[in-house]
Amino acid sequence: MRPYLFITTAFLTMSCEISEAGRRFTYVYEAKVAEKNEIEVENWVTWKSGPDDENAFDFRHELEFGVTDRFQLALYAADWNVADNVARYQNTALEGIYQLTNPATSFLGSALYGEVKLGDQQFKLETKGILQKNIGPLVLAYNATLEAEWEGANLDNLDERQGKLEHSAGASWKISPNIKVGGEFQQKFYLADWSVPTQTTVYAGPNIALEFGRYFATFTGMIQATGISGQPDFQLRTIFGVEL
Repeated sequence: MRPYLFITTAFLTMSCEISEAGRRFTYVYEAKVAEKNEIEVENWVTWKSGPDDENAFDFRHELEFGVTDRFQLALYAADWNVADNVARYQNTALEGIYQLTNPATSFLGSALYGEVKLGDQQFKLETKGILQKNIGPLVLAYNATLEAEWEGANLDNLDERQGKLEHSAGASWKISPNIKVGGEFQQKFYLADWSVPTQTTVYAGPNIALEFGRYFATFTGMIQATGISGQPDFQLRTIFGVEL
């Protein structure tokens, strides 16, 4: 019995690795949250490249705050993009994440995510279920996301509606105290007028996360594997931030 007890204890010890600062992924959310009264500032930059050398850039400025040790709120002060050399404001959002189980102390980490976005021409609601498994230096994460979106010429005329169902997953391996490498996968189903899926896209690619004290930066390059026109062929997302 003693060898089995030793193996079980070692596995649980590896699974319950102490949580770390920063993000391991840029498209996949982890089940960890900010500690109570902890503040984190993040800036997002996403470069999207399409056919015929079409390029666009999305930007996000985010402020996170730990309300309790299990509940985190975040304000997206502004989401905006640049396309065809024109900058345009998109929306402002409020996000909440409630941690059900801590991935650093539980066999399986889990959390619930909710988000409300409001812009001058759109309104969005998003929900997400988050799972995370820590196995020593390896972190595995999975997200199931449902999004509802209404768009129009203005907020009084949101006559276009669309739903999105998304599955995303990531794996990240800590190769040194400051460096983690891995990959991410994303599959989206687009539901025009909440009917059957009209488009399905699949993206996958490598990522790297760097951490230096209170500062961190994470990069992910995603290539479209489905060849759907009207969607980017390649995306490169960078998130850099600091814990205050």
